[in-house]
Amino acid sequence: MDQNTFSHRLSELRIQKGVSARDMSLSLGQSAGYINNIENGVNYPSMSVFFYICEYLDITPKEFFDLDTDNPTKANELLEATRRLNDSQIEHLIALAKDLK
Repeated sequence: MDQNTFSHRLSELRIQKGVSARDMSLSLGQSAGYINNIENGVNYPSMSVFFYICEYLDITPKEFFDLDTDNPTKANELLEATRRLNDSQIEHLIALAKDLK
């Protein structure tokens, strides 16, 4: 993943969470412009801050880099909801998801 893709992914996930770059920066214990600098390609986060970013966004690092999943937080929410379903209900959900594609 190049820096532009990384920056864009961070921006998308932050917006999906509904938080400003400033608020996210401050919540991570960084300066007010920290996330803006990453999103504008000025800086990369350190590895430890990247893990905090993922935690803040409620995703894993793997999900951050998985560009095929537009909204990993919602995908996790859906997966968690399926854990309480029986086989028949899961089959219906799969059929519905395929129909929506």
